[in-house]
Amino acid sequence: MENSMEKAARKKLVALTGAGISAESGLKTFRDSDGLWENHDVMEVASIEGWHRNPGLVLEFYNQRRRQLESALPNEAHKILAELEVCFDVRIITQNVDDLHERAGSTHVLHLHGELTKARSIRDESRVYDIGYGEIFLGQTGEDGAQLRPNIVWFGEAVPLILEAERQVQSADIFAVIGSSLVVYPAAGLATVLHPNARAFLIDPKGVEKYLPSNFTFIKETATRGVAKMRDILLES
Repeated sequence: MENSMEKAARKKLVALTGAGISAESGLKTFRDSDGLWENHDVMEVASIEGWHRNPGLVLEFYNQRRRQLESALPNEAHKILAELEVCFDVRIITQNVDDLHERAGSTHVLHLHGELTKARSIRDESRVYDIGYGEIFLGQTGEDGAQLRPNIVWFGEAVPLILEAERQVQSADIFAVIGSSLVVYPAAGLATVLHPNARAFLIDPKGVEKYLPSNFTFIKETATRGVAKMRDILLES
């Protein structure tokens, strides 16, 4: 007779992670700060309009974020999701631009809003460069001679990977929303494409369950505690 681990190995677990999971690693976010991020108006440093107004400010803002990220470490929530790959086909869809999922060991990570450790040409978005935790300066160009910018999806820009994210969620046996306020679209709409027979969890210390369909199990905990509880539930069932 097959044991529970063998059965779990055939199941696909898709996790949508948001600011709450990175906050526990010490990375500050604008999620609960009235539109401010590190004392900057979010629209000044995280929108395409802000980039056009003051690219120098935007570049320095993200240079600081990279310096902060370099010293940050994955927390237990990141690590547990990586460890669950032993038992499940785990796919991470993250709204975060950090690399903490990868550093924890997750092997399938889709970054909806881009990646902080990469830069791209302002002229050709397919020209992407891995810069690690280095800096981008005004006048720094790619091979096409165009200014480099953070490889981040800002407010006012399309989210090119949203269709792939929808495909992942539609095929999920288990779906978990972890540390996401579910108010930023289009990511917030992913819960609506989930198969009705899929098992679903929401992990968040605040009452964001009002945004979710009724078939979700709500775990009102921080990401680290909530993911541990979800793991125990999944492996015991």
